[in-house]
Amino acid sequence: MSLRPPLLQTFLSQAENAFGRCATSDASRRSISSAFKALDAEKQSSERDAARLPVCDVWLSQALDLQALPDGLRILAEAFLAIEPQVHWRTRSGDQANASATFEAGHANAMIVGPGGIEPRTDVWIGASLLAPNVRYPDHTHPPEETYLVFSAGEFSQNDGDWFAPGIGGSFYNPPGILHAMRSGPAPLFAFWLLRAQEA
Repeated sequence: MSLRPPLLQTFLSQAENAFGRCATSDASRRSISSAFKALDAEKQSSERDAARLPVCDVWLSQALDLQALPDGLRILAEAFLAIEPQVHWRTRSGDQANASATFEAGHANAMIVGPGGIEPRTDVWIGASLLAPNVRYPDHTHPPEETYLVFSAGEFSQNDGDWFAPGIGGSFYNPPGILHAMRSGPAPLFAFWLLRAQEA
């Protein structure tokens, strides 16, 4: 008997398809493949209460604009929206280096699988970030490698490099420990991220 709720499994199946199709580097493809192979081993779902932040009520539907998405991405977005009522949205804690003054009230992160997610686990983290317009996320690092899949306008940075705009369906890889950040412009930003971590 499956431990995983059907709607979550549908989301993960669509995420595997979309992340794999949009990956642009060998490192990203390797990380994605390893992550979804690990997800074959299901974990017990959490009973943690869902929570939504005001920024989601205002900006999520505009940032995740189904009409603007190509078919493959739209299917993943719809699968996410089906599980979104179960998600516990939260704000980032800790260092907020170089964040904009609008950051605290203008962002939300959702862990779908991973620590605090619908399916708590330590080896794979899949989640989403939402930024209201004109919000800069703080510079930050983390040990796990990471692949982003972007669903809106917005810009990203790595180390001291120039800001770049992947565009809708854009994907890029963050090696372990790299300094990175993101920022929205006049429109909200929405992106999924996948981190492949070592089992704790």
